[in-house]
Amino acid sequence: MFSPNLFESSHMFDMTRKNSESELMEIIRDDDYEIKSGAETMDAPSGDDQDPNQRPKKKSYHRHTQRQIHEMEAFFKECPHPDDKQRKELSRELGLEPLQVKFWFQNKRTQMKAQHERHENAILKAENEKLRAENNRYKEALSNATCPSCGGPAALGEMSFDEQHLRIENARLKEEIDRISGIAAKYVGKPLSSFPHLSSHLHSRSVDLGASNFGTQSGFVGEMDRSCDLLRSVSGPTEADKPMIVELAVAAMEELIRLAQSGEPLWVPRNNSTDVLNEDEYLRTFPRGIGPKPLGLRSESSRESAVVIMNHVNLVEILMDVTQWSSVFCGIVSRAMTLEVLSTGVAGNYNGALQVMTAEFQVPSPLVPTRENYFVRYCKQHIDGTWAVVDVSLDNLRPNPVSKCRRRPSGCLIQELPNGYSKVIWVEHVEVDDRAVHNIYRPVVNSGLAFGAKRWLATLDRQCERLASSMASNIPAGDLCVITSPEGRKSMLKLAERMVTSFCTGVGASTAHAWTTLSPTGSDDVRVMTRKSTDDPGRPPGIVLSAATSFWIPVPPKRAFDFLRDENSRSEWDILSNGGLVQEMAHIANGRDPGNCVSLLRVNSANSSQSNMLILQESCTDATGSYVIYAPVDIVAMNVVLSGGDPDYVALLPSGFAILPDGPAHNGGGILEIGSGGSLLTVAFQILVDSVPPAKLSLGSVATVNSLIKCTVERIKAAVMCNNA
Repeated sequence: MFSPNLFESSHMFDMTRKNSESELMEIIRDDDYEIKSGAETMDAPSGDDQDPNQRPKKKSYHRHTQRQIHEMEAFFKECPHPDDKQRKELSRELGLEPLQVKFWFQNKRTQMKAQHERHENAILKAENEKLRAENNRYKEALSNATCPSCGGPAALGEMSFDEQHLRIENARLKEEIDRISGIAAKYVGKPLSSFPHLSSHLHSRSVDLGASNFGTQSGFVGEMDRSCDLLRSVSGPTEADKPMIVELAVAAMEELIRLAQSGEPLWVPRNNSTDVLNEDEYLRTFPRGIGPKPLGLRSESSRESAVVIMNHVNLVEILMDVTQWSSVFCGIVSRAMTLEVLSTGVAGNYNGALQVMTAEFQVPSPLVPTRENYFVRYCKQHIDGTWAVVDVSLDNLRPNPVSKCRRRPSGCLIQELPNGYSKVIWVEHVEVDDRAVHNIYRPVVNSGLAFGAKRWLATLDRQCERLASSMASNIPAGDLCVITSPEGRKSMLKLAERMVTSFCTGVGASTAHAWTTLSPTGSDDVRVMTRKSTDDPGRPPGIVLSAATSFWIPVPPKRAFDFLRDENSRSEWDILSNGGLVQEMAHIANGRDPGNCVSLLRVNSANSSQSNMLILQESCTDATGSYVIYAPVDIVAMNVVLSGGDPDYVALLPSGFAILPDGPAHNGGGILEIGSGGSLLTVAFQILVDSVPPAKLSLGSVATVNSLIKCTVERIKAAVMCNNA
């Protein structure tokens, strides 16, 4: 029988049990302070010289000279907490005992703290008086209020406790009805318009398509479309929740350390060289945790380690800064937000930092539902210098009980290595309802390659290499090609980074990035979304359509990747190049693998009456997947970028491919079925269909984009199958 979880513990608020919990709460409440003490010496005689009839002398206090005080004051400004060595050196210089120096500094710190508190008290007193006066003015204004209808005095009165309670309860019930109605729209199958309170929301989300309006998303995407957005409905924790969150975070940190450092029987090696948890052994080792696994959820666990080219300080900053974290892992994190920072850490770093977050994780395909999480992230530096960052779900604090994914203690250990390298051990342990995953993606999701530790760490390793490449200064002049300076190189890499991030927001199943999902118009395998862009300098103004589809091909992922990134084979699938010759004008390597690079391509039109076109392309690959992402760019704007200009004002509409293995490993035979070594290929286009933002989206535009993506898919299948023959 399971033991009570942390949320049900009757001793939850007894924070004196664990030193680490007490320390963390002290960090949140206040800084540590010194105990004051005084310095004094005794001149009383001792031993045989003491006269038994003589009264002992009074204590004589040593008065420091002006020079001694001046020197110690100056030292105090630089270092208020001198160590033993510094105190001894200072005592020799000033002719004092080390103990006298120690007591002086203790007294000085106490004096400064008292002055600071008196100053704060004075400020608070003044603020209190100000609020009191303002409160009196409001009371006077209310007493003189008049009724707008009759002009007589308004009978305000005071709201009774029962009335106030009823109003609060009424507001809570309204919110509950809205939430349940949203869930019912999904599970009962009724359209949202059947709920009157949602009619205004539905109207604001509809898109005017001229002859006909698309309804809510149907088909496979409709199964994943969340009528009730869990992440947007989650608010920050209450004051009553915070001690519980602290206790949970400390316990999660202890569990993560043991998970990262343990071996068999807790971890069992899998055939794809990734460790997975023995669930029975896990429950015996960690009987409390966050409670038993809910019905309908499947456990998914993995552990991976690697050495990356980044120092531990920068790695911790990336993990604790939600903006950097979302950018580095843009292929996995479709959106993230910090709801509240409970502690910023101590001593100017993230040691002890604690923050409540929400995040949505994705696979680059519309066929795999996103995973939404509400969790606390805790960072700590341990005695041996190792840093650890752990996440654990707070689903029991969430007002919405419908949870399809929760994170048991997951995160990483970071160990500093020489020359700016770090060793990272990554642990992922989640419980998830993945029944909505499309059949062709089930093997790769069940293997852990889609959301597991191997994908997180492979992405981190590749991004660290990319960052190191962007910071490199020893680039041979011959490699710059049309790039005239190192500044131009950095600008081009920055533009490519924005292109990749924009692509990732429209390729997965997430609907959080201002996209409106449209009906697939009878097609069950193409997901179409639209958005209007007006004042974003990084996007062309007008109506943009994004279309994405995923399919399986019996070709190894590396072969598919090499085919799609090669400019010489581009004419076999790229309809927009219109058969023109494609030439690489610039090439920037940003990793050890030759496939990790940024290129500038020029399409020489076969028709002399048409102008040439420039294409910015980034390709990247690792053991868990590959991307080939490209976007047409304006020649004038690109010349500014190549000269080192600001790339943020270059309008981009990225398209491209995401390539995943169809399973954990090859089976040794031919690629005959899904899971035997083939590729899962996602094709996504973003196309400007009208340059006037107020324009109405026509059905013909959607049909054109559908035809374009289907034609591209057929061309790719024909080309790779021909090359594979």
